[in-house]
Amino acid sequence: MELATLGLARATDAREIAEMSRDLIEQGLAWSWTPTRVQHFISGLESSVVVARRERRVAAFAIMHFGDDVAHLNLLAVAPEHRRQGLGRQLMSWLTVTAIEAGVFRINLELRTGNEAARIFYNCLGFDQLGVVQGYYQGREAALRMSRRLAKNQC
Repeated sequence: MELATLGLARATDAREIAEMSRDLIEQGLAWSWTPTRVQHFISGLESSVVVARRERRVAAFAIMHFGDDVAHLNLLAVAPEHRRQGLGRQLMSWLTVTAIEAGVFRINLELRTGNEAARIFYNCLGFDQLGVVQGYYQGREAALRMSRRLAKNQC
């Protein structure tokens, strides 16, 4: 297994990240995380877009928005050929440290209710299930809302 290089996304990564979101996260929905929207988060002062690169390609990415006390994980995806190698955990570690440094006390996120692998992943990282939001995804699909207090230890 080759090592991945973690770092902040560059403007030139916006299209690759957006296409990964469309193909890996937004399947069955209208494409909402377009290159323009991703670029907005890459250049935003209140957000962080982190990528894991292998062979100069984006193998995984995460997008987080930072509020005063709470951060929101908007997206996290790992390309299928790079899954189960710790990249998602590394991205979350980076973002958690960044959130703590920013004075954030909680990270919130939503995921599709049928995404059992993601639910297990976030549970392992200390996220608690808060409830289901019907129609969260474009009025068509429910989301599971999860949250993590940053005082908790990671597993």
